Amino acid sequence: MLFKRPDSSDNTYIMLNQCINSPFRYAGGKFYARKLILEHIPTHKYYIEPFAGGASVFFAKKKVLHNHLNDLDEELINVYKIIRDHPEELIFFLKRHSAVSRIPPDLIENVNVGDSLPATKELHSFFKKKFNPVNYLERAGRWFYLNRTSYSGIMNIQNMYWGYGDKYSMQPKNWAANIRRTSCKLQNVQLTSLDFEEVIDKAPSGSLLFVDPPYFNADQDKFYNCIFSREDHFRLEKCLRRNTHRLLIFITYDNTPEVKELYSWMTEIHDKEWNYCIQRTDDQKTKAPRKGTRYKGKEIFVLNYSSHDFGYKEVHQKKLMFA
Repeated sequence: MLFKRPDSSDNTYIMLNQCINSPFRYAGGKFYARKLILEHIPTHKYYIEPFAGGASVFFAKKKVLHNHLNDLDEELINVYKIIRDHPEELIFFLKRHSAVSRIPPDLIENVNVGDSLPATKELHSFFKKKFNPVNYLERAGRWFYLNRTSYSGIMNIQNMYWGYGDKYSMQPKNWAANIRRTSCKLQNVQLTSLDFEEVIDKAPSGSLLFVDPPYFNADQDKFYNCIFSREDHFRLEKCLRRNTHRLLIFITYDNTPEVKELYSWMTEIHDKEWNYCIQRTDDQKTKAPRKGTRYKGKEIFVLNYSSHDFGYKEVHQKKLMFA
């Protein structure tokens, strides 16, 4: 199915249902685990993420009849809504234009009118510390710029640091295409910022829930703007348990004995590992150049259904677009 935005400046035809990357960098995201996750996805018509975050799994799979992304972080959902409904306005915000700008001239003096804002430490600092958005669009533009140029996409202002590099980050010249592509994928997707219990309890029977909460044992206060307490983890388990008879549930969690015990009533628990790399332009203390560090992700996949007799094997799911 082809989708064409009439307001797109380059009139590019884009696949509405293609498999793409998340538009964001997101701490704890499932970018590197997508293929492993898709192997356990059953056939479904209703797809819901109560903790969407960067929504890497949603963007990597085909859309279905009904798609719902939810996250308690209102700033994140605002960016999704602006990308879905006003992509050209967001692209315009992220470029230098001839109109009076609220960005200090010295920060963009070498940028031609119509070109993308550069990824620089100075602009990052300006958007982080000085720029005060006055509407939803400016909030989304500030968030998008900081997310694409911050280390690991961490948006907690206390732990947000410059972390862009041309060799491993999406370059600003590609942001417009990324936004248009994402906007197409988000068409007709329900976007909400609600507590997870409301989303899960009201999910249509038969829905597939991909549940990716903050880690059980992690100092997640450093990464996110919305705190998920230990009590919230137990509240989530109770909510999923009372809905397990009518929903397909796929949970990803840190691999800990506490979580395995908490969800011992589920049908399957799989230990999973994958390699990932965290890139950084420099050491934040010494300012010395630093290379990316490789890590091994260790999590569990918890399912309330049997996944042994199927796998998400479609060829188009293996040809993910990288940008």
